[in-house]
Amino acid sequence: MKPKDLAELALLAAIWGASFLFIRLGAAAFGPLALAGLRVVGAVACLLPLLVWRGEVAALRQHWRPILLVGITNSALPFICFGVAALAITGGLSAIFNATTPLWGALIAWGWMGERPGGRKGLGLALGFAGVLWLAWDRASFHPGEHGVSPALAVAACLCATLMYGFSANFTRRHLVGVPSMALAAGSQAGAGMLLVPLMVTHWPQVPPSGLAWVAASLLAVLCTGLAYVLYFRLISRVGASNAMTVTFLIPAFAVLWGALFLGESISLTMVSACGVILAGTALVTGLWPWPRRQSA
Repeated sequence: MKPKDLAELALLAAIWGASFLFIRLGAAAFGPLALAGLRVVGAVACLLPLLVWRGEVAALRQHWRPILLVGITNSALPFICFGVAALAITGGLSAIFNATTPLWGALIAWGWMGERPGGRKGLGLALGFAGVLWLAWDRASFHPGEHGVSPALAVAACLCATLMYGFSANFTRRHLVGVPSMALAAGSQAGAGMLLVPLMVTHWPQVPPSGLAWVAASLLAVLCTGLAYVLYFRLISRVGASNAMTVTFLIPAFAVLWGALFLGESISLTMVSACGVILAGTALVTGLWPWPRRQSA
């Protein structure tokens, strides 16, 4: 990748890492359902004009049914899950669990599409999920915290979100190959909004959220969802999906950094060690960690 691409990759990781900070700042004030609704409403407001400008409305009309499903499984439900998780665990910890998305994707591809993992992917899956179990065990308290959510439930919510991300990636690969990127991005957010907006209205907080919570929700929608989608798909078009996927490895570092700087969140040796194991497994599964090939005799 060129220096410009590397800089854009780092910027995207910084933005997506900040999303966990903004979720932490907004989840308690708005509640997970209302915050998720605000996020997709703001994203749709950013992405729909770009969809029209790029002339991809016809593609959205043609593929609206599978795009609707992707919107629910890749945005609506994961956004709710991470909002629930933010009520009990730090943003950095949520971001580490978020890095398991490629592991779930490979596991689902094995069970659904028959893509049996070889030695490299098999080792990566074993390593990655071992790291997940290690980190989850370290946080496996079932005692509800201040907002009625236990750390164990928060971890489960994160893993449910990444499981849905893994399903969505495989579903998109099977049913939406060749669909223009902006039609998929804007359409999926609009589909997520169809589910989330009614829930947002019925679960609107009785106590008016603070100005800081509104700023966090606005940045989460416009910056971390609308702009981030544009950056991500632009990177894919320039450097390919595999190179763009390396953003997964940078997000936890930025999430931990923002949490430490702005919320005083701490990081433990277990978090660092388990994160390293998870990322090593993810690197093997995605092919980003070179694997020696057998030499023919």
